[in-house]
Amino acid sequence: MKVELSRLWKKVLVAGAAVVLVAWAVSTPTSVYAGGTIKADDDKWISIGMGIRTSFNAIENGSANRHEYSNDFKVDNARIYINGSIHKYVKFTFNTDCFNCNVGAGTGFGGNSSIGLLDAIGKFEFDEKFNIWVGRTLMPSERGELNGPFYQATYDGFRTPFFPADQSGNFPGNAASNGAGNGGLYGRDNGAVFFGKFHPFDTHLLYAAAVSTGVRGGPNQGSSLMYTGRLQWNFLNDEDNPGYYTSGTYYGTAGDIVAIAGNVQHQKDGAGSPTAGTSDFTGLSVDLLIEKLLPNNMGVFTFNGEFKRFFANYGLASAANGADSFRVFNGDSWSVNALYLIPQQVGIGRFQPYVRFVSIDPRYSAMRQEFEYGVNYIIAGHNARISAYGRYGDITTKSLVDYSPTAAGDKVDSFHVALQMQY
Repeated sequence: MKVELSRLWKKVLVAGAAVVLVAWAVSTPTSVYAGGTIKADDDKWISIGMGIRTSFNAIENGSANRHEYSNDFKVDNARIYINGSIHKYVKFTFNTDCFNCNVGAGTGFGGNSSIGLLDAIGKFEFDEKFNIWVGRTLMPSERGELNGPFYQATYDGFRTPFFPADQSGNFPGNAASNGAGNGGLYGRDNGAVFFGKFHPFDTHLLYAAAVSTGVRGGPNQGSSLMYTGRLQWNFLNDEDNPGYYTSGTYYGTAGDIVAIAGNVQHQKDGAGSPTAGTSDFTGLSVDLLIEKLLPNNMGVFTFNGEFKRFFANYGLASAANGADSFRVFNGDSWSVNALYLIPQQVGIGRFQPYVRFVSIDPRYSAMRQEFEYGVNYIIAGHNARISAYGRYGDITTKSLVDYSPTAAGDKVDSFHVALQMQY
């Protein structure tokens, strides 16, 4: 154990030195070449952008022999963004991602580099109070999901149980193609979202409601639809984001923020097994964002809190049967993080240390918890950021998606260094 701890600390020191070296090496700004917008007039334009997220991960007992730390470099996201407008009130979004960038060697070039459809949205944006997005898009669930991977306060923001659209591995097509059913991918589903914003008493109230395909096949043999709703109330400053999207932090650029939101999602026969017992699925969540600019230019404090309660009472038989069971999480979970953005600039960025704690308590499986500590090096907000962080817990070993009665794993240490860039 002493040897393993010694190796871990060496990795921590090396990674910390790497972050400082990058900060020093790029202390002199260089020219940046990037894509942009092709514009015909104010109502007709198209833009293109990109985003990448890549990381180094060392996990205790994660090697092939299960006695040493694993050492893996990964490409977590590789996205192309295309947005455009063809009319004052009619716009569109087309985004892609690399869905299996981390598939192991030996599956062929195509198997390791599959770029697929992420978003395909037709947007009818009439007024601040009422808009419609139709196609494949994010469901308006909790803030953590609506942040997406690039706008989280921490690098890996997805550490609590997923809603069905993020727990499934694909979209519904041929319902017989997967006996357990499909419910979406990366939090996306095929459907329509209605959203808008009001400003009662100088506050800011955002609503979003969606109807979508949800889980198809598996327990849902009757093709019932998924219904999702979110209500977010900002008591101080508003958040300026596309549509109903959110962010885990604004690094102080949006001023003081206190925002609380609630979400509900429901689908008849949305969980379980058609042979061992189905259940309706209902997911509830509450999230809180507090961001405070400290006086006298003393930095920015950020707090995120989230609580989820999922109801999917499909019974122990369905939980144990993986052949045709859509085993969405059933239980409660919560997550909190606190970050402090140091005001002094070092090189071309600022350091932001943070801590986070996550607890997951499933009904049919073992409890899992995790403590995380780290530091972000903020170069250009969410567009350029380096993160170094460590974890201790059993979420990785017990799984974030497997909540069967047999799920098991020890608490382990891990260490990560990550980079994200987008334009």
